[in-house]
Amino acid sequence: PMGGGGFWCYPHAPIDAAHAPSQCAPPADARDVQRTPSSPTAHLQAQSPTNASRVPANTNASTTPPRTSSTQTIATLRRLLGVRERAPYVPMPRGPVDRSLPGEEIAPGLRLIESRIAFAPPVVALPLAFAKRTDTADPHALMFFDTETTGLAGGTGTRAFMIGAADWFEGELRIRQLLTTTMAAEDAMLREFASWLAPHTVLASYNGRSYDSPLLKTRYRLARLPDPLHALDHVDLLHPTRRRYRGHWENCRLATVERELLKIVREDDLPGSQAPMAWLTYLRGGGSGLLRRVAAHNHQDVVTLARLLLRLVEAEAEAG
Repeated sequence: PMGGGGFWCYPHAPIDAAHAPSQCAPPADARDVQRTPSSPTAHLQAQSPTNASRVPANTNASTTPPRTSSTQTIATLRRLLGVRERAPYVPMPRGPVDRSLPGEEIAPGLRLIESRIAFAPPVVALPLAFAKRTDTADPHALMFFDTETTGLAGGTGTRAFMIGAADWFEGELRIRQLLTTTMAAEDAMLREFASWLAPHTVLASYNGRSYDSPLLKTRYRLARLPDPLHALDHVDLLHPTRRRYRGHWENCRLATVERELLKIVREDDLPGSQAPMAWLTYLRGGGSGLLRRVAAHNHQDVVTLARLLLRLVEAEAEAG
């Protein structure tokens, strides 16, 4: 680059900056480069007669492009990058939100939902041969349980926000469900569930030995509470069901077992995969409609476990 706006593209070929081709255009900061000598003699060379004679006569100050303001530069960069200004958030007006839940609050943030159905217990001890065991189980010692959690991956970041349990009590099947409506109510839920268990209790679940029980044990450990589950007998109904009915149906999910084996068809059932979203929506101030459906889903799960255990006992007896 030369002083006065002239640029050398080829030897001895001065070109006016105003008419220079695009490939010879000066860089964006060429003006600053021209004003800053690269060496102590650069200024003297620019003022020498030899260099001055090479500057075109018709070059004037108007050929220098105007400076671009920082605002214009930012606007140009945004346009090139496709960045758009985000519109301010305007909350949509909402009507009253239904946050009613069944049951009663037995501790801050903890609700107990209790119901009973006409389902008489067996009058004799139940043989556990279907689970490849030689002992029997007292029907009144059985505790069918299932949890609703914040995820299916497990680990210390997953917690149970609902525990459902069913047992035979006073000639009926009693269903009790613990539901936390705040994060701080977990300890109260764990203490209450532990009070339902006795040393002779026999837990019954569907994949609970691999998922529900380890998850609850982790939550008891993190809460620094005694673990009431580790010393209890546990009958997992998933594995006997797979051994007997694998290949008969498309899968051995509990909903499939209900439909194919027990002839139970759920209506308006909320899939278990949507349970975390329903609980988090309620915690964030949303409605309780989905959470009530989670409670109904959990209620049906523990009732199904009781019916499934009796059906497995019958199938084993029929097979002889």
